[in-house]
Amino acid sequence: MAAIDYSAHKQAETWAKKRRLNRLTGKLLKDRWLYLMLLPGIVYFLLFKYGPMWGIAIGFQDYSPFQGMSGSKWVGLKHFIRLFSEPTFFKLLKNTLILSLVNLIIVFPMPIIVALMLNELRKERFKKAIQTLIYIPHFMSWVIIIGMFYVLFESHDGLFQKWIVSLGFEPFTFMMDPDKFIPMYILQNIWRDTGWGTIIFLAALAGVDTHLYEAARMDGAGRLRQMWHITLPSIRSTILIMFILQLGNILELGFEHVYLLLNSLNREVAEIFDTYVYTAGILNGMYSYSTAIGVFKSAVGLILVVLANRLSKKFGEEGIF
Repeated sequence: MAAIDYSAHKQAETWAKKRRLNRLTGKLLKDRWLYLMLLPGIVYFLLFKYGPMWGIAIGFQDYSPFQGMSGSKWVGLKHFIRLFSEPTFFKLLKNTLILSLVNLIIVFPMPIIVALMLNELRKERFKKAIQTLIYIPHFMSWVIIIGMFYVLFESHDGLFQKWIVSLGFEPFTFMMDPDKFIPMYILQNIWRDTGWGTIIFLAALAGVDTHLYEAARMDGAGRLRQMWHITLPSIRSTILIMFILQLGNILELGFEHVYLLLNSLNREVAEIFDTYVYTAGILNGMYSYSTAIGVFKSAVGLILVVLANRLSKKFGEEGIF
């Protein structure tokens, strides 16, 4: 009798598994075109995001291109200890953090401010024209932008230098002066990326309930009060999510922009982890050491994102996970 019960139980389990498989197959076939469109994104992340993560192992080896990862000697935390013990580490950390904080305090709020200003425009044609004009710089490479700034501000025949001379002053340099590196960096970041950054915030503003504005106007609230008490609270979750994502890149400033501004005169204030990785890893062939720097930056970014996300949820806001 027990054998019969056991056999019936196994048969019921088999039928249940078949039903679940049939339901899953039916859903996959029903939404097959959606999954097909999802496939390129999955392949992209597998090849270019998850695949290269195996390279982290190089940071724990004395890696040799001739021996490969399997033949290179494992050395543990040797390169991390070297990174933290070198005097250049604190200079790199200071320069990177200063530029990151500048981005968070000055550059990050600019798309929000511009989006709020655009949201107040009532003429759609004028609004779209302004949006188009401020989007254009984002599609220019940093090479073109730095070249434009050099011609305008640095060249002796440039517009700015001619204007300075016409006022009776001596021409002076921007890109070679360490004191002007951070203002130049901020100005270029704002000019290139502010317009593009407004897209997300304008999309969030489009979802704000218009009846709230009507009720506020009936209560006598002006535009500034409507912006402060309705618009900003409505997009607060979007702002927090973007801020958390920005924190994850606090040590990832990008190589190209800073490298193009870098020279022998401003190196003391302009050298950051990204440019140092290029010098150490590509030019000097210290692959394991430069990988250890990359692992350190990624670990700091991950910790900051997790902490900021938990803090956001603690105060009742939505996080990114």
